[in-house]
Amino acid sequence: MASDTLPLPPREMRMLVGPLEDDAYDNPRGNPVFAHLPPEVYESVVDLGCGCGRVARQLIQQRPQPQRYLGLDLHRGMVRWCEQNLAPSAPQFRFRHHDVRNVGLNPDGQALTLPLPVEDDSATLVVGVSVFTHMLPDQTIHYLHEAARVLVPSGLLVATWFLFDKLDFPYMQEFQNALYINLEDPSNAVSFDRTWVRGQARNAGLTIVHAARPAVRGFQWTLTMAPAVAGRREAAIPTDSSRRGWRRPPLRPHRAEQIGI
Repeated sequence: MASDTLPLPPREMRMLVGPLEDDAYDNPRGNPVFAHLPPEVYESVVDLGCGCGRVARQLIQQRPQPQRYLGLDLHRGMVRWCEQNLAPSAPQFRFRHHDVRNVGLNPDGQALTLPLPVEDDSATLVVGVSVFTHMLPDQTIHYLHEAARVLVPSGLLVATWFLFDKLDFPYMQEFQNALYINLEDPSNAVSFDRTWVRGQARNAGLTIVHAARPAVRGFQWTLTMAPAVAGRREAAIPTDSSRRGWRRPPLRPHRAEQIGI
């Protein structure tokens, strides 16, 4: 059951980020939001693609709360909603508009990539839930490097990905490593070759230390990455043996970028 004291985001905003159920935004028992992470990584959190506060709301309910939290998103209305409805309950939580261009959610954004407004070696946890699943390859490379820049040596990046094995697509060129489903907006959903993701993580100075299969085959993997240090072992990405099924997100409404403005 949702907390009575902390607002839940409106349905029109939930439709922009995927899950509609209250439970997806709620953490009434105050448990660690990511059960496989050590408690100390929650000290200073950067939430890239915070949306309407799915992770932020759960972190506010978590005990203990992060000491510092910065939520970044390209949708102005959702950032505004978080500032007005979540930040008052946790003064150490800040939300900021990250003005990158996106066809459906921020068509007038100033650039396709921007630096994270975070100092080097200052974050213990970078979160990217349903973010790299909507980035083009050059954007993905940029934000992997940015995550590596802002993380402390013991920090972690937890992010979700759509993955495929390019060996199953023999017609793909060596430089082609992404699959798209939407001609008008390629960022609608992007799947990356798993070997390419591993290689780009390495190039950014990150090591994949944990890989969790999706609940439904072909859906979102959760990859945990850490700054590469001597002796840190790299985790394998196992075969996707999850059950088959559907996880179709809500269709994006017309003029989605105006919601909450």
